[in-house]
Order: sequence, then C-alpha cells, then structure tokens
Amino acid sequence: MAKKDKLDPGQAYYYNLATGTVERGLVSDWIQRMGPYATEAEAANALQRAQARNEEWERQDREWDGDDED
Repeated sequence: MAKKDKLDPGQAYYYNLATGTVERGLVSDWIQRMGPYATEAEAANALQRAQARNEEWERQDREWDGDDED
C-alpha cells in the first residue's frame, strides 16, 4: 500500500461548517473546518462523505452487536 501524500495545509481545500462554503488554505478557525481535501470538489462533498461514513460505521456497529436488521 502506497503512503498517502501529505497535503500542504496552506494549499488544501476545506469545508467551512459555519458558512457552508469551500475555502482554500487555513482561512477559518480549525473548529469550523472539515478537511484538508485535495480538491475543491472533495471539500464541497465533505458533509455527504461524513454522513456516508457515519452510516457505514453504524451498520458495522449493528453487525458487531448482532442487531443487524438489513
């Protein structure tokens, strides 16, 4: 497995939770940012990506607990 390239925080993209916009670089306070992301499109989809991950983790928890109803 190849080592993931590190993103330059000053050039990476972030999703701003307070404004709902994508920013490039460390513009906003860390508490308002999701990221870093390599592209503007990835940052724009940050909430959808987080929701999908959360749903997957919840599904895995149900399976682990033996409560899988799917």
